[in-house]
Amino acid sequence: MFFSSVLGEGRGNLTEANSGFWRGLLGGGRNSSGVKVTPESALGLPILQNCVTLLAETLGQLPCEMYRRMDKGQREAAINHPAYDVLRYQPNGFQTPYEYLECTQGAAGLRGNAYSFIDRRDDGNVVALWPLSNDKVQVLRGGDMLPYYRISGGEAVPMRMIHHVRWFSTNHYVGLSPIEVHAESLGLAQAVRQYTGKSFANGVTVSGVIERPREAPAIKDQGSIDKIVDQWGQKFGGMDNAKKVALLQEGMTFKPVSMNNVDAEVLGILKTTGTDIARIYKIPLPMVNDLEKSNYNTLEQLMIQFVVFALLPWVKRHEQSMMRDFLLPADRREYFIEFNLSGLLRGDQKSRYEAYAIGRQWGWLSVNDIRRLENMPPVPGGDIYLQPLNMVDAGKGAADLTNPNVRAQLELQHAEIERILAQ
Repeated sequence: MFFSSVLGEGRGNLTEANSGFWRGLLGGGRNSSGVKVTPESALGLPILQNCVTLLAETLGQLPCEMYRRMDKGQREAAINHPAYDVLRYQPNGFQTPYEYLECTQGAAGLRGNAYSFIDRRDDGNVVALWPLSNDKVQVLRGGDMLPYYRISGGEAVPMRMIHHVRWFSTNHYVGLSPIEVHAESLGLAQAVRQYTGKSFANGVTVSGVIERPREAPAIKDQGSIDKIVDQWGQKFGGMDNAKKVALLQEGMTFKPVSMNNVDAEVLGILKTTGTDIARIYKIPLPMVNDLEKSNYNTLEQLMIQFVVFALLPWVKRHEQSMMRDFLLPADRREYFIEFNLSGLLRGDQKSRYEAYAIGRQWGWLSVNDIRRLENMPPVPGGDIYLQPLNMVDAGKGAADLTNPNVRAQLELQHAEIERILAQ
């Protein structure tokens, strides 16, 4: 295929672009907490997993369409373009479009980069996209200042063979890994969870101690000590024995052991690190099931905040990377790729219908425009746009409301608005 014809081309000098490829092999990711942080270990933190999969799953379910530009600002689905079926129906031999986008965004969200090998026809058009493991890809900078990619230590291939989505970068070639950048915060969260887990598994903390007076003779027989403690535990330990009254003899007293400072702060540390992780991905806390300060009145605004500040930057990265990598230079003025976010930005039903009524009344929405926004099929005669009769040229004066024809037209418009609201 097209791939075999490009390997022999000259590329000039190639230099390492700091992709983190070798750092991963050397076991990087250590931090002051002493815990090794990797994308896989960080994904074990529930809130980070929630943030990464929330972005990936949301992006995966967005409609992704390739359009062809028409005259007068119109557009149509580019169903005849070779890349259309790849984007809409079958990116490769085993993944659905949802799975491909979800995995691509997941890799980019965890590692800052997502790579796919582009299988092209002889004319250069895309026929398949094959996902690549980040650990197998090394990014190089060529003598022509363009990126090249070495896969599994093989020969470097040019950028037109690799679809690369990158996060924020300091060298312009490789995106930073959010996990590596925030290894300190993630290491602390992992260390606290490991500490609490080991405390439950191997801890020696006791609920209390039985004290005998100093002047009382010591019990030197360990069996007698064990018998006293076992009897105490059997009689007063567990939920079934809660609130029972104990009788202590020989001057003995029972003193409960209080929680130490480290244990007392565990919950606060977990909450703080969870908030920090949500900040990394710009996710509002109620979107990751932290409902402490949320209420019904703010949920719509939180959704808009999530779409605009957290999701939309990733959407733009994917859209523009696709147009760069999937479209030939000759096609870029005629075709473009776009995700549809309108469904996520909708308000509640009452607010939407009120907005539709205003748009219909003032003439910039037709019935079929409204039905299309609500994913309903068009109806005959639904492409007519209304125009208020009192909206006339300032020099022509206002409409004559005493005219029966004018009044009939206004009543017709009012009835049309009522019909839309009743649907």
